[in-house]
Amino acid sequence: MAQTGGMTELTIRRAGPVDIPAIAALLADDFVAASREGAPLSAYERGFAAVDADPNQLLAVAELDGEVVATMQISFIPGLSRGGSWRGHVEAVRVASDRRGQKIGEAMMAWAEARCRERGCVVCELTSDNRRDAAHRFYERLGYTASHKGFKKMLG
Repeated sequence: MAQTGGMTELTIRRAGPVDIPAIAALLADDFVAASREGAPLSAYERGFAAVDADPNQLLAVAELDGEVVATMQISFIPGLSRGGSWRGHVEAVRVASDRRGQKIGEAMMAWAEARCRERGCVVCELTSDNRRDAAHRFYERLGYTASHKGFKKMLG
């Protein structure tokens, strides 16, 4: 838990099925992702079930006054590199557009890093769309470096 703006308590927790509509809305409340979101709720429910059943996945939400205002997913990835170390990969970080600038993202990333440390991860990483200049500045302010170039290929 963290304080935002010194006024309201922010609660960050594992997401549950009841949070699916709010998460879907947060994913769509984004200038990059808006065109690819908007699937039927049943599609998000199937995705949630798969994520929730995987012990190496953690879908989280942040609440203010009972309202879900942010979400993110952490994938805990085992590997052989770095001496067989685990890494935490943070993705789909979204803060409601009317709540940005209130330190919610900062609290969520600190929470994610703590979960990664608890799982023995030696690296916490993320990718961010090239069009998200403000997000890049935010992550750099938190100590993340743009040390790699990511590639994606759409498969369908």
